[in-house]
Amino acid sequence: MPEIRPGAIIGRAFQIYRDQAATLLGAALIIFAIQFLLALLLPRLFFIAGLAAFVLSVFYGGMVVNLVRDVQDGRRDHSMGELFSAVAPVALPLIGLAIVAGIAISIGFVLIIIPGLILLTIWAVAAPVMVIEHPGVFTALGRSRELVRGYGWQVFGTILLVALIEIAVYLVFVIIGIAFSDAIRAVLNWIAATLTAPIVALTSSVLYFALLATKEQAAPAAAPPAPSPFGNETQPGV
Repeated sequence: MPEIRPGAIIGRAFQIYRDQAATLLGAALIIFAIQFLLALLLPRLFFIAGLAAFVLSVFYGGMVVNLVRDVQDGRRDHSMGELFSAVAPVALPLIGLAIVAGIAISIGFVLIIIPGLILLTIWAVAAPVMVIEHPGVFTALGRSRELVRGYGWQVFGTILLVALIEIAVYLVFVIIGIAFSDAIRAVLNWIAATLTAPIVALTSSVLYFALLATKEQAAPAAAPPAPSPFGNETQPGV
């Protein structure tokens, strides 16, 4: 049975990161390069640039989910283009999911923080659910809650550890960028975003498949009906 521990989940995520670094980083470089260019070319149209960046990020996360599904047998069989194309059928629901979850979690944080943390935990695998199972937005949120049930603290610990890793990476680049110009700092931010982009998506995807396997293995098999002592024969009437 897969281990639902922060160390085990993140270890598996980084193993896939290492094995599939060319695809993961290549896609992230392209996506964040587009975002970088949009920010430079459309400085006054920041809403359009931000919207495009949001959509690209959602597509990237969906691609990572498909990649993790692809390597479950130990090897990757599909190209980067095929992994991105597989996101197309759920693109709009996936964007809707990101918007609904993002708004609800933000409201939870604004209120008293704890509701935001709870929603962040129970919806941790909603995106992989959407990509793999193709439900509606609210069904995906409910399905994520169902998968996380019983493993809330482990999932929360995984989210917290990933957040700390991302913060540490960004701090390193911020410290390096202190001695450089704004242009160099922008490039450093681009590099940091590229390096950290796969981490959250990989962790969420690995967590989804681990929870799914755990739930399936824990589900008791339906007991077969007891055989009739008369076989297929009908009992004679009294």
